[in-house]
Amino acid sequence: MNDSISRPLASRRTVLAAGGVTTAAATLAACSTGTPAGGGGEDEAPAADFEERGPITFARGKDTSGKLAEFLETWNSEHPDEEVTLIELPESADEQRTQMINNAQAKSDAYTILGLDSVWTAEFAANQWVVELPQDKFPLDELIPATVTTATYFDKLYGVPFITNAELLFSRTDLLEAAGLDGPPESFEEMYAAIETLQEEDPELLGFGSQYSKYEGLTVQAAGLVASAGGELFDAEGKPHADSAEAVAGIQTVRDGFDKGFIPKEALTYKEEESRAAYQDGRLAFLQNWPYVWELAQAEDGSSSVNGKIVASLIPGLDGPGNSTLGGLNLGISAFAKNKGTAVDFIAFRAAAEQQKAWGLATAQAGSNAAIYEDADMLEAFPFLPQLKEAIDTGVARPAVVQYGEVTQAIQEAAYACFSGEKDAEPAMKDLQTRLTELQ
Repeated sequence: MNDSISRPLASRRTVLAAGGVTTAAATLAACSTGTPAGGGGEDEAPAADFEERGPITFARGKDTSGKLAEFLETWNSEHPDEEVTLIELPESADEQRTQMINNAQAKSDAYTILGLDSVWTAEFAANQWVVELPQDKFPLDELIPATVTTATYFDKLYGVPFITNAELLFSRTDLLEAAGLDGPPESFEEMYAAIETLQEEDPELLGFGSQYSKYEGLTVQAAGLVASAGGELFDAEGKPHADSAEAVAGIQTVRDGFDKGFIPKEALTYKEEESRAAYQDGRLAFLQNWPYVWELAQAEDGSSSVNGKIVASLIPGLDGPGNSTLGGLNLGISAFAKNKGTAVDFIAFRAAAEQQKAWGLATAQAGSNAAIYEDADMLEAFPFLPQLKEAIDTGVARPAVVQYGEVTQAIQEAAYACFSGEKDAEPAMKDLQTRLTELQ
């Protein structure tokens, strides 16, 4: 094991040299909540029946890892009378949410366990589409505290965090050396200066990429940029601050990158996979994306032109390392489902440390159990775990609001208008402030 991986982090500057990885990769782009804002919950839902047992279903986004069926079989072989059937929803988080809401509004029992993007907790709990869970049935004290917060609403547990995540900056060792850097850049200014130097030698090099298409990933970017500038889109009481000087500065940082050619115009079409492909093909010098990129970029089958020469670090900020928007998948139980007792047992099974480690090794997805970030087998397979844990610990949340669909659409519209050059940062964020205020 690389010594720089096995020793504790000495500073935020610590990065990782490229290393071999042998497990399967999978994408994850879902984000976390913070303090609940909005919503009532004045009418108490009837207590759920956690004694009923029998077959259940598990509705979640498309399993891009291809491994979930194997893990379900482990449960099913030991619980023949309580089998779990997977219902795969679309890969798009927006489409997943729509289908889950449609199912809830129809009061259908088709979905038992819901694989919830963690930011949906407030909306689903406030509308009583998911049930409050018995906290003593799950190993909550073993989980990263920030992940448990994403699954609570008004101090009640409505989900159990299974997957968490944060974005990292992926750099190329050969280009860092060519730019005269002794490690990955910590700030946008430092990264842009490196890109300028590199593009003088290679005008075709695209520079930096992240997810700037008009979809949920753009809300991820906006929330992180605002936080990295010292601002917030909403305060703890749910009041919007999208037009603050800090919020404008955060958004302006990426607009500057587009204006100066350090971020290519094609990045306006980037989602996770488009940005990964551009980096893996050697067209981008720097990439901000989820950790699943690591294994795919290290592939030795000819599919990657950057294998063996990448490092992972914290994402860039304005004056130093930035704050990533957290990712996450929480497991909740539909209020309209049968056999909720089996559902509780299955969720507890999936949250156990042994299952979390096995899933992490098989899929390259980051679990919510804190122990796996210090596990020797995990560190050998994924040497970026110390950086990832630090990114999670310093991560920020998307707005935990009941009207999340309207809020995220407004954020996407404002950010895209700025990044595409349609509006300058200040008027774009002022318009966003007006819209968010209207949604209060």
